[in-house]
Amino acid sequence: MELRRVVFCEEQGVPLEAERDGRDHEALHLVALDRGRVVGTCRLLMGADTARLGRMAVATDRRGAGVGGALLGAADRAAGAAGNRQIRLHAQTYASGLYERAGYEVRGAPYFEQGIEHVTMEKRVA
Repeated sequence: MELRRVVFCEEQGVPLEAERDGRDHEALHLVALDRGRVVGTCRLLMGADTARLGRMAVATDRRGAGVGGALLGAADRAAGAAGNRQIRLHAQTYASGLYERAGYEVRGAPYFEQGIEHVTMEKRVA
């Protein structure tokens, strides 16, 4: 939660009440650790057929080091194990390349959430 607060609230200016949407208790939380330090996180909200990936955050000093890709791989495995056939997410457009490299495809036009441009992306789970 602290990493998400730093990334979304401090770095990006998202209000804490928007970042804490009340759905964390429903989610599977994936965490990347480096020597006991949380360096990455995301959450999955499982559906009947489609999981929703969100709240992906990576520590500034670990961006570009494969942490995000590792989290996406773990999310694929977890969503598939839960019976989901696809994953959907709202990607900040500046980070859409990370998701594209992981096999996600853009669905629709860009839009704004909390003043930040996003695009919906989806991926079939193997």
